[in-house]
Amino acid sequence: MAHTTVLSDGSQYENKNELVTTKDGNATLKARGIPFSRKISYAVGGMPYQMTANAKGFFLQIFLLDVVQMGAFYASLILFLGRAWDAITDPLVGYMVTKSGRTCIGKLIPWIVFSMPLGVLAYIMMWFTPQESMSPSSSFFWFFIWSCLFDAFMTCYHVPYSSLNMFLGGDQKDRDSATGYRMGMEVFATLAGATIQGQIVGVYHAKSAQDCSQLNYSEASLRNISSPLIQNFSSPLTDTLQNTRRAYVLAALVLGGIYFLCCVVLFLGVREQLAPLSTLDRIRMPYLAGMKMVVGHTPYVNLVFGFLFASLAFQMAQGNFALFCTHAAGLGAYFQHLVLILLTAATLSIPLWQTLLLRLGKKTTLYIGLCMYAPALVVIASIQSNLPVFIIMSIISGSSLSALYLLPWSMLPDVVDDFKVKNTTSTDLEPMFYSCYVFFNKFGGGMSVGISTLALHFAGYKPGACRQNPAVITALRVLFAPVPVVLLFIGLVLFYFYPINEERRCQIQRELQKAEKVDGFQVMEAVRL
Repeated sequence: MAHTTVLSDGSQYENKNELVTTKDGNATLKARGIPFSRKISYAVGGMPYQMTANAKGFFLQIFLLDVVQMGAFYASLILFLGRAWDAITDPLVGYMVTKSGRTCIGKLIPWIVFSMPLGVLAYIMMWFTPQESMSPSSSFFWFFIWSCLFDAFMTCYHVPYSSLNMFLGGDQKDRDSATGYRMGMEVFATLAGATIQGQIVGVYHAKSAQDCSQLNYSEASLRNISSPLIQNFSSPLTDTLQNTRRAYVLAALVLGGIYFLCCVVLFLGVREQLAPLSTLDRIRMPYLAGMKMVVGHTPYVNLVFGFLFASLAFQMAQGNFALFCTHAAGLGAYFQHLVLILLTAATLSIPLWQTLLLRLGKKTTLYIGLCMYAPALVVIASIQSNLPVFIIMSIISGSSLSALYLLPWSMLPDVVDDFKVKNTTSTDLEPMFYSCYVFFNKFGGGMSVGISTLALHFAGYKPGACRQNPAVITALRVLFAPVPVVLLFIGLVLFYFYPINEERRCQIQRELQKAEKVDGFQVMEAVRL
C-alpha cells in the first residue's frame, strides 16, 4: 500500500512502495517495481535529445560548410563555442534543478514541460537560412545565437529527464530495465531522426554530388569554373542549393513536432517517486560544496572520464563521417544510407548488450562492445569507394555505438547509489551527478567537432568546392580513424580502474535495503502514533 512521507518543509509526498512487516516485527519498504507503461513513457521522453543531437552531429558540420557555405574557421567557432556553452549550462541547470521546489506535477517534470516549446522554436530557427547571401559575420552570429539558445533549452529538458531515472520507483534491477528501454528508444530515435533528416536532405546532397561529378568530368570546366555554387546562380548547382536549404528547414519542422509529442507522452505517463535516501526536497548545500562532493567521488571520476574519452572518439568519427564519405571515400551519394545502416545495427544490438550485461556484468560487457569499434574505423579509413565493405563496417560500428549508449548510462545509477550509502546526510544531489555527466559528454563533443573543423580550415578546406586538395583528404582520414582510436584506448584504460564490479554493486543494494528498512520503521512508528 502507498504511504505518505512528510518532508522537511512540512509538505507531504506519496511513496507508492509497499509497506510490509517482517517476521521479527520490523517494517520495511518493498519496491513495487516500475510498471511497463511508465518505463515506455519514460523511454519515449528521451527521444528528442538523441534525435536532435544526432541530427546536429551528422549534419550540422556539412550544413554550415556546404549549404550555408560558411568559412571553415567560422564554422569551427560555432561548433566548438556552441558545445562549450552547452557544456557549461549543464552543471548550472543541474544546480538550479536541485534548488527548485516541488509543484503539483513534481520537481523535475516542470523543467521538462516548460522548456519544450522554446527548444522546438530554437531548433527550427537553427536550420533556417534567412538570406540567400549573408556576410560572414552576420551568418556567424545568426547560427551561433540560435545554436546556443537551443542547447540551453535542451539542457533544461535533458538534465532533469536524466535525473528522473532515480525517481521512477522500483529497485536497482527495475531501474536497469528502465534504462534498457530508454537506451533502446534513444537509439531508435537516432535511427528515426537520421531517417527523416537523411531522406529529406539526402536527395539534394546526392544531387549536388552528381552535379559535381558532371563538372569534374571535364578538366576544362574545372579550369573555367572557380566557384560554381556562388558565381553561377543560373547553374543546376545553385537551384539544388536553395532546395537543400528548404529541405533542412522541413526536416527541422518534422523533428520539432516529434519533440513535442514525446514530451506529451512523458508528461502523461510518468509520475515522480521517492528513491532510497532521497527526499526530492530543495538542496540546502551551497553549489561549490555540492560540486566538490560530486567530483570528489572516485568511482564517478573514473566513469565520467572514461565516458568522456570514449564519447569523444565516437563523436570525432561521427562528426566527420559525412565529409569523409563525400570527399575522401567517394561515396557522398550514399552516406545517408550508411548512417541508416549504422543506426539500424545500433538499435537491433541493444537487446544483445542488455542480455550480456545481466550475464557478464556491466564492466565486462562495456569492454567487449567498445573494443569492436577501433578495427571498423581502421578498415573504413583504409579503403575507398568500396560500398559493401563500408556497409559491413557500419554494422559493426553501430553495434559498438549501442554499447556506448547503454552501458555507461546503466553504470551511472550504481555510482549515485554508492555515493548515497557513503554520504547518507548528503541527499538530493542526483541532478548534479547527471548534469556533470552530460557536461563532459557535451564538452567532448564540442572539442571533437571544433578541433575537426579547425583542422580542415588549416588544411585548406574550400566550402562548396566539388574537389578538395590532398591535404584536406589526408586530414579527413586522420580525423576519422587514428585520432578516435587513440581516444578510445585512453577511455578503456580509465574504465579499467572503475571500481564498482558486480560484487560491490550487490553490496550497495544490500546497504540501500537497510536504509529502506529504517525508513519503513519510521513510517510504521508514524502510523502507530
